[in-house]
Amino acid sequence: MKQPVVIQNHATPVDICEDAFLENLGYQQELKRSFSLLGMIGFSFSIVTSWTALGGVLITGVNAGGPAVMIYSWIAISLVSLAVAYSMAEICSALPVAGGQYSWVAALAPPTIARGASWVTGWLMITGILAMGATNNFVCANFILGQVNLTHPDFVIERWQVVLVSYAVAFFGVFLNIRGPHLLDKLSKAAILWNIVSFVVVITVILATNTKKQPASFVFKDFKNFTGFGPAMAAILGILQSAFGMCCYDAPAHMTEEMKNASREAPKARSQTSLTLTAIIMSVYIGAITGFIFLVSVCFCIGDLERTANTPTGVPLIQIFYDSTQSKIGACFLASLITVIGLFCAAALQAEGSRSLYAFARDQGLPFSPFWCKVDEKRRIPVNAILLAAGFQLVLCAIDFGTVTGFNTVIAIATEGFYLSYAMPLGVRILSRFTGDYRELDGPYKLGSWGTMLNVIGFIFLLFASITFNFPQVSPVDKDNMNYTSAALGVIGFVSLLTWLTTGRKAFGGPRFDEHVPERNRRRRREIKRKCRYS
Repeated sequence: MKQPVVIQNHATPVDICEDAFLENLGYQQELKRSFSLLGMIGFSFSIVTSWTALGGVLITGVNAGGPAVMIYSWIAISLVSLAVAYSMAEICSALPVAGGQYSWVAALAPPTIARGASWVTGWLMITGILAMGATNNFVCANFILGQVNLTHPDFVIERWQVVLVSYAVAFFGVFLNIRGPHLLDKLSKAAILWNIVSFVVVITVILATNTKKQPASFVFKDFKNFTGFGPAMAAILGILQSAFGMCCYDAPAHMTEEMKNASREAPKARSQTSLTLTAIIMSVYIGAITGFIFLVSVCFCIGDLERTANTPTGVPLIQIFYDSTQSKIGACFLASLITVIGLFCAAALQAEGSRSLYAFARDQGLPFSPFWCKVDEKRRIPVNAILLAAGFQLVLCAIDFGTVTGFNTVIAIATEGFYLSYAMPLGVRILSRFTGDYRELDGPYKLGSWGTMLNVIGFIFLLFASITFNFPQVSPVDKDNMNYTSAALGVIGFVSLLTWLTTGRKAFGGPRFDEHVPERNRRRRREIKRKCRYS
């Protein structure tokens, strides 16, 4: 296999410290460390950006339960997501590598299943990230075409148009990642300001201009069901919107090899608590709060629920903007704010997806791995992996050509891929306690006695949610509105199995962790820290 590119650079003492940590895990530093803490917070929040994600898939919640289900399911999922985020922060703090979940499973699973479990996790993780990128491209395309329909009512949106515009969004993300990787940190910082300002403007405008607000009973009590299923089933289906809105908070884990002082800064970028400087859930807390405020505000301003759900714009939120402002210009202005956020999110998800593919290929997890893990010597980015990520997104977007529920199917694939990849490291942590292979983590952030309880809560929630993502969204079910999530995941699983049998079983080794995580590794980390502190 071709040897990794040897990079000559003028690294800071902190960068040298992190590079030594990476070498101690069995890897060579190939990517440029350019992300600051603030930049990574912006990068993470731009991907999570819960309030815009909820707005992009609002039609799912409107159809399945209405405002009450949207709001209460959001509160519940935000709370249990904290258990997952705290658990992942502890692991990320000790193992800051771009592989994220599959690397953690390789380190923490019982040795007899570590390689296989790591392999499965890697494929689930990549599926989730790439499908999430495709979903974001869909959302951007819907917002763009929805504004066209609003201003030109004679324009009828066709599915093929949505697919082609989503392709344009994907190409924008590729262009920014390949031609302007040095801008990602700066754009991530700017994205924080844009996101916050856009949130304040949207909420303020719709609340100030809407003169026909719904009563509190409509927002917090009334149940609406347009799915064709019974109330219980509709409520379960409504969870999908909230689950999609609270996702992707693993993003910093895949960018740790491009962060300065990653073992400390990556957990900070994903969290904030008053107990430790390495807390992990800043993006989850911010996402939960902004998402709640957004949902309550939108539900008070929503007009006729059925008309909103069946709006010719294809985007209920644009219809709500128009009903509130009574101005096409005003509605398009608000929608454009979200569209810009979606465009940057497209670039960020391309970056996250490509780094995940790069890391998995580096461990021989993909067909033709040496090609996909190649790093451009000049730009120090995985160009081939970026193109592969874009290719997968284009294929997933094409699902909308063949089924009217294509959008919901891609949402479900994305969310289920993420959630199952989150469940795997938590599951092996729990399993290892019963097999006697439990390993203490030596990172700067520790959960202590709370760890197992949070692992169990997060694991149960992730499994339950993953099951619901396979249910059809409407009844009666036919070939056009069927949920093809399980079929799509089955195809991916077949490719994964075939690759494992042909190449992976012999070549894939996962990250190079010692079997018992020996004390000398911890001593090595302390030695590196001391050298970096005084260099």
